Amino acid sequence: MDGFPPGLIGREPEIRRLETLVGRIASGAGDALLFTGDPGVGKTALLDHAAALATDAGARVLRATGAQFEVDISYAALHQLLQPCLPELDQLDAVQPQLAGALKVALGLGTGPAPTRLLAANAVLELLRRAAGERPLLLVVDDPQWLDRASALVLGMVARRLTGLPVALLAACRTGEADFFDQGNPPTVQVAPLPERAAAELLAARHPEMTPRVRRRLLDAALGDPLALLELPLPLGDLTAAGTLPTALPLTDRLQRVFSARVKELPDTAYELLVLSALDGHADLRVVQAVAADRGGEGLAPAEHAGLVRVDESAGQLTFRHPLIQAAVVELSTSDQRRRAHTVLAARFAHCQPERHAWHLAEATEKPDEQVAALLDDVAHRNLRRGDYTGAVAKLLRAAQLSPPDRVRGGRLAEAAYLGSLVTGDLRDAPGLIERARVAHPGPDEPLVATVATAYRLLHGDGDVDTAHHLLTTALRERPTPPHDTDGDLVRVEALHTLTMICFVGGRAELWPPLHRALDTLPPPVPAELTLPARTLSDPARHTPQTLALADTAVTGLGHEVSPARIVRTAMAVAPLDRLPGCREALRRVVRHGREGGAVTSAIEALFLLAQDAFDTGRWDEVRQLSDEGLELCRTHGYDFLSWSGRLTGALLAAARGDFEAAADTARDMDAWAAPRRVGIVNSYASHVRSLTALGRGEFDTAFRNASAVSPAGTFAPYAPHALPVFHDLVEAAVHTGRDAEARAHLAAARGHHLDRLSPRLRLIVLAGEAITAPGTSAGSAESALEAAISAPETGQHPFDLARVQLGHGSHLRRLKRIAEARRHLDAAAEIFRGLGATPWTARADRELRATGITVSTTADSGLAALTPQQRQIAQLAAAGYTNKEIAARLFLSPRTVAAHLYQVFPKLGITSRAALRDALGSGTSE
Repeated sequence: MDGFPPGLIGREPEIRRLETLVGRIASGAGDALLFTGDPGVGKTALLDHAAALATDAGARVLRATGAQFEVDISYAALHQLLQPCLPELDQLDAVQPQLAGALKVALGLGTGPAPTRLLAANAVLELLRRAAGERPLLLVVDDPQWLDRASALVLGMVARRLTGLPVALLAACRTGEADFFDQGNPPTVQVAPLPERAAAELLAARHPEMTPRVRRRLLDAALGDPLALLELPLPLGDLTAAGTLPTALPLTDRLQRVFSARVKELPDTAYELLVLSALDGHADLRVVQAVAADRGGEGLAPAEHAGLVRVDESAGQLTFRHPLIQAAVVELSTSDQRRRAHTVLAARFAHCQPERHAWHLAEATEKPDEQVAALLDDVAHRNLRRGDYTGAVAKLLRAAQLSPPDRVRGGRLAEAAYLGSLVTGDLRDAPGLIERARVAHPGPDEPLVATVATAYRLLHGDGDVDTAHHLLTTALRERPTPPHDTDGDLVRVEALHTLTMICFVGGRAELWPPLHRALDTLPPPVPAELTLPARTLSDPARHTPQTLALADTAVTGLGHEVSPARIVRTAMAVAPLDRLPGCREALRRVVRHGREGGAVTSAIEALFLLAQDAFDTGRWDEVRQLSDEGLELCRTHGYDFLSWSGRLTGALLAAARGDFEAAADTARDMDAWAAPRRVGIVNSYASHVRSLTALGRGEFDTAFRNASAVSPAGTFAPYAPHALPVFHDLVEAAVHTGRDAEARAHLAAARGHHLDRLSPRLRLIVLAGEAITAPGTSAGSAESALEAAISAPETGQHPFDLARVQLGHGSHLRRLKRIAEARRHLDAAAEIFRGLGATPWTARADRELRATGITVSTTADSGLAALTPQQRQIAQLAAAGYTNKEIAARLFLSPRTVAAHLYQVFPKLGITSRAALRDALGSGTSE
């Protein structure tokens, strides 16, 4: 078998593709390429050829191979790939310590905050850029379907970001195998079986003595698979026996039978060495040789002679000729043989690689063993600190399997349930794990983490606020954290954060005192991630200068924050203080992290916070896309409660754009869901939707009743955080219904709580209300202050609120017969509303303008001109009675795209339903 694999006969297209790839990296045009194909089709031979091409071209080659039996070792493949570059980490540390530190933590070479996938990927890219400074780099990854998940996700991100670097990434995986690397979405080449002419040429080159009859039979059996052409004929004499090539078996099974037959012929000692090598993802030749020396015999020589392995003494590596051989070795082994091999490997890694030591020891253990379980538990928490949350869950579950049936097993199962819910985002597995935790440790004193997991699921899955609140407050009171217990402190932080969210969701004053008492028992310094939301989500109106300073510091720190959970928690805490724009970039990082396999729960929350920010700042075309993505994730992963914040923003957008029916339906759904669960915040959401809907309809009394249901006029009720979002609605509705005393009282309460100092938006609303309701003697100064606020640059960051203020102020000036001033504000308001697609508000502004004597074109007339050609085509088909699905089929679009276009068309035409399309389009409804 010398020279395996032979020449790449029939692979000229693939070779040209490789030559192009290698040629591009020399010019700095980084790229990625993925070969896919069936086992034995020659993918590894192509990778070897690419490595040779790169070496000949003066490039440096870094390689890693997925190890089927070590897929649970965090960042193992990344460490293998980057090993030659690790000396350059110190240079990187000198200029970019954050990136170097993140990569050291991920690879287990240092300590620090757990890096996100994105930060780890950026660190890898920077290290590669530096390593490629003198010579271009080719990264070669074989069998990515067997990479550990953490490495695969990072490399998938790296693959998308190689443009402009003298670095290329080449990988090869089996067709149809699930792997995380494909999230990088590199260009893919399918390596097909050889055409018959090339297959015959390969067979003739290797076995020129073969008779035509036998050659024909083999070509028919091999189906163009190069490995089959090379391996099935050995030994040649067997081909004359009937049944040697049973066509009923799939080709892969036939090849594995060939390899299994060779494995069975090995001496026992050689076979045990192969089992050891197959289970060692590193295939470290030194380990095998040390064991061989102890046991005597011929060592690996029989396996080499049988063509099963290759030994590279200089590199200290043993390589299986093909993964099918490795699989055959393990498949033929007994459980005792595998346990003995794992025991040897565990001993080998005992003092140098704790994670491999613990994992192999666990695989060697049959019965519950707390010592082994504790080692795995420690590895799980190491994984957490390295940012591999999914790996941590896997280790905790295996540790629980090896734990005696006691409280410790229950705690591990519960922690796995909580981490799985928080990180992978799937609540559906949590109940089973929690129940197993309770079975493992029945009784009232279950571990705190089990209670946190249960409360988390009750809140986010069922919305059962009261049960979740009772469980957590009782657990926090009765099970204090032992001193100097770092992991216990982390669990307690999670418990208190979960309790904060429960109190916020409940929206009732009586829920908060137990949380504040629990926070008071914490030793200083109390983390800002706990103190800030406890203040802002409970009673943002009663903020203090210290709270605002804490919030601004937290927002500033988001530029360097790597934890998706902490980013989201900060953004949620500062949202009531109008500081979401400062969180925007960090939240986008969280969304990207979730899309690339990171924390799904945090990604959902980030999407809804970004949707809220987009609505508040007038980027309304982004709102629907962000909300829809978050809602789809909620449906997929079972997050009933989280969906309501996304639906709130969508309903407010519908109300503002005149889709009153959709807004009203959402408000009814909110009340129906929230009432039996006593989820006060969702009731407040419903009141907000109804108040904005009523304002759009001109039903100001209804708007006042709904806005004041959140917090009565003249006060900002304690523990009613949604009183700030409906502040504008309440003042506007009070003015329009002649409730000037209530409006003035509410404005006075806002001044008393210094809301005008909280943000430019709130200052604008306060000044606008005072200008309209102020007595005659002080009206002039109030108007001057309002004019200054309207013209301030920062005011334009909230265009909808600005336009509403100008509409109200312009209407007030018109009634005072100050027509020229009124027109200026009304015209500005109408322009903003029209740009936003706020149809009912545009109509109100136009009516006020007409009342000043200005002729205003209809919204439909101006809207027709604003339609793109595709929007006009879609609108015409919809007006003709075609469904979204039918329109999509005609225009080669997706139904979702059609719906999105119609959603943009309606406000441009000043309509709210399909039924009005024909009239709005006039005669333009024919095809």
